[in-house]
Amino acid sequence: MKCGARCFTVQAEINGKLQSIPVTARTSVQARKVARLEYGEQLNIISVKADPVN
Repeated sequence: MKCGARCFTVQAEINGKLQSIPVTARTSVQARKVARLEYGEQLNIISVKADPVN
């Protein structure tokens, strides 16, 4: 994990099913990029939200 990384929840549609994907990244843009690299073209991102810090 890189310095400054936080947890994000990516809401996405994968093969017609709505799923929540936990991603560790520095920014929401990087969280989108990580999710796209992992799931490929069948991924349709709906939203990206930062998880609250405890």
